[in-house]
Amino acid sequence: MGSPLLTRPFYFLWTTQTAANAADVLYIMALTVLVLDRTGSLVSAALMPLMRSGAQMLSGLIAPLLINRFKLPTLLLMSQAGQFLLFVCLAVYLKLNGDTASLIVVFALVFMMSFLDGWTVPARNALVPRLIAQEQGLLKANGLISVSDQVVQFAGWGLSGVIVAVIGANSTLVLTAFVYGLAAVLTLGVKEPADPDHTQHAQGQRPGTRHDKNEAAASSRWHTLTEGWKLIWQLPRLRLLTFMDVVDMLGGSVWVGAFTLAFVQVALGQGEEWWGFINAAYFAGTVGGGLLVLALSRTIGSRYLAAMLAGMAGYGILTAFYALNTQPFIALILVLLMGPFAELSIINRRTLIQRSVTKLALPKVLSAQATLLHLVFCISLLVMAGLAERFGIVNLYLFAAGLTLLALLVGLIGYRIFHDKEAAGAANG
Repeated sequence: MGSPLLTRPFYFLWTTQTAANAADVLYIMALTVLVLDRTGSLVSAALMPLMRSGAQMLSGLIAPLLINRFKLPTLLLMSQAGQFLLFVCLAVYLKLNGDTASLIVVFALVFMMSFLDGWTVPARNALVPRLIAQEQGLLKANGLISVSDQVVQFAGWGLSGVIVAVIGANSTLVLTAFVYGLAAVLTLGVKEPADPDHTQHAQGQRPGTRHDKNEAAASSRWHTLTEGWKLIWQLPRLRLLTFMDVVDMLGGSVWVGAFTLAFVQVALGQGEEWWGFINAAYFAGTVGGGLLVLALSRTIGSRYLAAMLAGMAGYGILTAFYALNTQPFIALILVLLMGPFAELSIINRRTLIQRSVTKLALPKVLSAQATLLHLVFCISLLVMAGLAERFGIVNLYLFAAGLTLLALLVGLIGYRIFHDKEAAGAANG
């Protein structure tokens, strides 16, 4: 693990976020079981992810005010420690009240935890460029984080179901509290370098990028809240990458459980067990893809754009073949192959975004993007559900493939933007 490209604080960041993600999976599974046992209503259980997404979207809207006031490691520590304390309150409340516990109280605590969690991913992704020893380590760092995210998703849901079944929902909550506590403690090791990049700030970054009493009169709260959005709109590279992210997110929503299940039943003519196989193959492919990007990080070098476009092309074409295929085993192979292309696209796009704006402005840009993508994802679920009912599930997947290829076309048209002489310093405009 002793790569000269990555620093010790980065490994603390990587570890704490992996632990926090694992805790999220554990507690959502445990609470879903508790809510289902109590109410027998899938609607009530579905409220939890919906509330989590809504809380994270609201959190992203106000995150710039907090980023202006606190250093990113402090913000991360506040988030992890706050989630740990709220979760302890939740676990104690459920333990003391048992079957008489109010679901309103449970959902309120989940909402507050999700609100605190809303700025952790933007803060994490903004910290990564600051915690690497050399610029060449950025792709490797993003690949490492992506692999751990996918492993937690791939293994976490299956393992958490086994854990809940073996030790029970209440004991799982105790275990989750321990993991949250561990994540909070590990956050103490995340230290920013002592010499933040003042130069970039001096080279024309707009007021309000950092908290400064001397700028307080000129920088309103509204300016602070909208700064990330303005930078996305004003900087051609960011605008293009964000548009590609949005289009990709619209198409990516077809991999939500209900759509994949419908495809397995209608197009492949199989039962729910094949739904599980398809999901497992998809996540296994993304884990393998993350590992592949790590292995190829030296080969890719600084050719982030070419790697991203190649990933999008492969993913879009394979999605189209998947939509037209009717053989279950071929579908498994196609889904498995999609993972590496998807990760090649996602990891390199994240790296390009991190390199398209100054390190000081990056947290606000990422907060704005996270808020936008949460909103797009919620809308896309409704739109895709309507399209599936009207045009059929096969055509829905063909449409998703078309969206990815549209994003690829936009990237090819805007190729020159990434090779402008001023591209690396575009954020200073």
